[in-house]
Amino acid sequence: MKPPIPLEDAEQKAFIQWWEAQFPTVRILHVPNGGKRSKSEAARFKGLGVRSGVPDLQVPEWHLWIEMKRQKRSYTSAEQDDWIAYLRGIGHTVIVAKGWEDGRRQVLAWLEANPPASEAAFFG
Repeated sequence: MKPPIPLEDAEQKAFIQWWEAQFPTVRILHVPNGGKRSKSEAARFKGLGVRSGVPDLQVPEWHLWIEMKRQKRSYTSAEQDDWIAYLRGIGHTVIVAKGWEDGRRQVLAWLEANPPASEAAFFG
């Protein structure tokens, strides 16, 4: 029997743990736009600026966004595709990660091609 595919939340938690150990001085934040809400709460949040499809994680210093997905059988929605196209169109980088290890691999490859101005980001 195959092991179960980890949930997106578990993948994101593992990614955040890796990130904070790897880049302790570079801030990353979760954009809480998903989840189940009552109709009244959804309307309240929409009025406060919550938008469906915004990538899960943001790294303001690097203009980097990360959409976390499960390793298999997980795809971006039309709303996510729209946000990804918008963010890329204004010069931001968006990574769609299929699991935390894929996210790590893509971030490190992106950093190799686009090193930050300060080496402090790599060494804390």
